[in-house]
Amino acid sequence: MSTTSLARAEAQSAAARGFTMPAEWEAHAGCWMIWPERTDNWRQGAKPAQAAFCAVAAAIAAHEPVTMLVSARQYANARALLPRGVRVVEGSSNDAWARDVGPSFLRHANGTLGGVDWPFNAWGGLRGGLYFPWDLDDAVAGKILEIERAHAFRAPLVIEGGAIHVDGQGSVLVTESCLLDTNRNPGVTRAGIELVLMDYLGANNVIWLGDGVPGDETGGHVDNLACFTAPGEVLLSWCDDPADPHHAVSRDADARLRAAFDANGQPLKIRHIPMPTPMFITAEEAAGIDVTDSAMNRAAGTRLAASYVNFYIANGAIIAASFGVPSDVAAHNVLASCFPSAAIITVPAREILLGGGNIHCITQQQPKTWA
Repeated sequence: MSTTSLARAEAQSAAARGFTMPAEWEAHAGCWMIWPERTDNWRQGAKPAQAAFCAVAAAIAAHEPVTMLVSARQYANARALLPRGVRVVEGSSNDAWARDVGPSFLRHANGTLGGVDWPFNAWGGLRGGLYFPWDLDDAVAGKILEIERAHAFRAPLVIEGGAIHVDGQGSVLVTESCLLDTNRNPGVTRAGIELVLMDYLGANNVIWLGDGVPGDETGGHVDNLACFTAPGEVLLSWCDDPADPHHAVSRDADARLRAAFDANGQPLKIRHIPMPTPMFITAEEAAGIDVTDSAMNRAAGTRLAASYVNFYIANGAIIAASFGVPSDVAAHNVLASCFPSAAIITVPAREILLGGGNIHCITQQQPKTWA
């Protein structure tokens, strides 16, 4: 990024105007989701995925308001399937990843709402992205911010919401494999990326991990690998099998975290949560997906990039994935130890995983404001 571009980004920055990104465990005004319907990503006409999204929405709606963004052609169907308490808003998108295409909501010191509108290019653009076009997805964040009458800040770099995780105290977790991907921001340096994170999230401490979860088609989003559970406390997806490619990834991430400090200069507290028992796309599941020119790999035998770190923190509850595999119980217990005052609600999430993501990927929290 050139000096001129950095100066322009700084002049427009959210942080300079008093906005920062709150931690996900702070009080929410609600949650945003997007209805799935792509038949080249979601099997059987997206019906199983829609049922899974409904289950996630219902679980969250028991604790805070939920808004589902739905295309015109699917509006009646979504309204009929979703609980009446979920607000359904007509809006177009290319797919259903609210975390990545929705805004990263901010809050001003005076209590007003803002948000970062990150440019979106389907996780890599024409050379490395998963589908084309992505123009409708790129417009989602701006539309949501307008609906909420929030201050909108269009960022100068492609950084998806799943590629960042903040603790609300100045620290942000990211991965090199994702943020340094030249298919997103060619020519941009690590220092340039850090400056944008600071200017648009209000961070002052960037903690760099290396690779993300193996097979993660986003390029390695941090929200599938590690997350903050409290200021200065990190939960890391962990693998004990030396034959598993995630074994080396988790060890590298652990070493980096142990060498890092929070924004106050204190060592991080690190907990491990087991990697899910390995899961693979079945022949039946693969056969239910339409074949198109997209770059999404939905072939039978493909390992699913599963993680228990990819959960949603609602008001008073953790909405987490279950996969019907042996590791589910241990993961539930770890989450209960991390959030002792929250209800741990598990929702079957294999259908979401088949589409390339998980519960955190399909949700976007909107913080409570008081202005």
